[in-house]
Formats: sequence, structure tokens, C-alpha cells
Amino acid sequence: MPANTMNPHLLLVEDDPVSQAFLSEAARSLPAEVLCAATARQALQLGHNHAFDAWLIDAHLPDDSGAGLLARLRKAHGDTTPALAHTASQAPERLAGLKAAGFNAVVVKPLPADAWRDALKQLLRLETRSSATVAADWDDASALRALNGNRQALETLRKLFHQELPQQYRKIMTALDAGDSDTALAELHRMKASCAFVGANALQQAVIALHAAPGNPAARQAFALAAEKMLATALPE
Repeated sequence: MPANTMNPHLLLVEDDPVSQAFLSEAARSLPAEVLCAATARQALQLGHNHAFDAWLIDAHLPDDSGAGLLARLRKAHGDTTPALAHTASQAPERLAGLKAAGFNAVVVKPLPADAWRDALKQLLRLETRSSATVAADWDDASALRALNGNRQALETLRKLFHQELPQQYRKIMTALDAGDSDTALAELHRMKASCAFVGANALQQAVIALHAAPGNPAARQAFALAAEKMLATALPE
């Protein structure tokens, strides 16, 4: 059950003292109330004694995996509390595995304080910007205009887009990890065009930002969040 206060109550589980101090202070500036644990055992005890609006769990803990801890928290407290995994791994299959384990979002460390706060705001469904500037996930109107209003053609294109997205995403992240900017930029250019064809508005904005600054950690994190959300979300009917 969510904590009954104006500021959200967050459980941060992180065994590295420096990372814990950085992430907790950045989260408190939302503002938020943050309690910290260094082990799964401590996290479970805090979960027993306190109500939290979100769990922020390191993927690797001294006494359990992040996925294992999440499963134990969900068993004890139900499935309604949103959970975010934070990990040093950038492997697409590792990030996808954390999403498959039940995490609502995954972020890669290290990351700037602003990117961390934005991820928490999205997790808590807080407004990161005014509603006038937030990009909707899908732009049906523009996609249908390009297809002369052919809804069936749009649905077919979106299915193809969704099928190809995992491979494109892995190729981009692998190229970025390897410092292969030429491959990353080429794939981002392809994805930008594909997003425009199918009206994948939010992902397109993230792709454009990363294409403009492929070395920017915040742009990379925003792209990863948008792509992971797209991969985990069913296509609109």
C-alpha cells in the first residue's frame, strides 16, 4: 500500500556505499523520502516495517539477485508496487531479462542525477515536463495521413516494426558499447525513419536525441528507457 504522505517513499537497495549515497541523495531531491538497504535481508525487513511507493533494486546483491529480491517482495506485498532495477550491465539480453523478471523499468549505472530522477518520475507516473511537451507513445494521426487513412496498412507496418525492434535495439547498444559510432548512427537513422512511418512518437524523439549526441549518457539512457518500454508494451489496437 503506498505511503500516505505528500512525498513518495522509496526503498533503495544498493550495496555499494558510493552508489547508494549518490542515488539516494539524487532521489531525495525529487523530493522523496528514501530508506536504504545494502542487502536483500535488510530490504525485506524494511519492506515489512514500512510502506513504499516504489522499490529501486540493484541487480546484484551480496545475498540475492535483484530479480530474486523482487520476487520475494512481490510475494509479501503484492504486484502493485512499481519496481526499478539499476545495473552496471549494458548487455541488451541482461536488461531484457530484468524486465522479464517483473521490473517496470531498468536503468544502467553510472548515470547523471537528472537521468536518475527522470527515471524515478516516470516510474512514479509524475510529470517530468508539462503535458503540452510530453511526447505521446504513438501518433496515429500523422501515421494515418502518410498512409491515406489506411488503418490496416498501419497495423501491418507496426507489427513488422515491433518484430524488428529487438534486433535493431541490440545492434545499436552493442555498437555504442564497442565505440562503433558509424554503425550506431546508421542504425539510429534507420530506426528514426521506421518510427516516423509507424507513428512511434516517443521512441522517435529519443532516437533523434541520441543520433545527435551518441556519446551523451543521458540521451543513451532516455533511448534505452523508450525502447524497453516499447518492447514491453503491446501494440495499440
